[in-house]
Amino acid sequence: MSESTAVAPWYRQFWFWFLVSFPLITIAWGIFMIIVASNVEDTLVTDDYSKEGISINLEIARDQLAYDRGIEARTDFEGRDVSLALSANDDQVDYDYLILNLFHPTLADRDQTIQMRSLGDGEYSGQMLKQVEGRWYYELRGPDNKWRVTGEIRLPAEDGLIMQARKPAKG
Repeated sequence: MSESTAVAPWYRQFWFWFLVSFPLITIAWGIFMIIVASNVEDTLVTDDYSKEGISINLEIARDQLAYDRGIEARTDFEGRDVSLALSANDDQVDYDYLILNLFHPTLADRDQTIQMRSLGDGEYSGQMLKQVEGRWYYELRGPDNKWRVTGEIRLPAEDGLIMQARKPAKG
C-alpha cells in the first residue's frame, strides 16, 4: 500500500532556487564590481610613490624658505579676477610673475593654475578660467620655484584672504 505523490520538476522546487540564488548573486555582484573598478579612474592616488617620497624633502625646503622670508599675500577674488599684494621680511617681492595653483580636494579636473602678472611694487593680478566656490587648497610660488606658500581657503571670500607662510611640519 504505497501512495505515489507527484513530484514537481527541479526548476519548480523552492529549495533549489533558494540555494542557487546565493552563488548567482555573488557572481553578478563580482562582475558588477569589476566593471565599476575598470571604468572609474581614481584621481587621488599617484602612480609614482618613489618620486613623491623623494620630492617631500624639496617641498619642505621650499616651505621653510617662505617661512624664513616671512612671505605673506593679501588676496582678493572678485568673480574671475584675482588681485594679490605680496610682502616679505626681506622686501624682495618684485617678480615678473607668480603662479597660484588652486586644487579641488576631490576632483582633479577642476584644478586651476593662474599666472599672476606683476603690476609693480609687489602687486599682482590674474584671471581664473572660471569662477570657483567652496573649499580649495592653494599653492603660491615664485617663478624660480624656490619658495612656496600653501594652505586651504574657502571661496568666495568677501573681505579677501591672507595667504601666509607657515612653519613646515617635520616628517
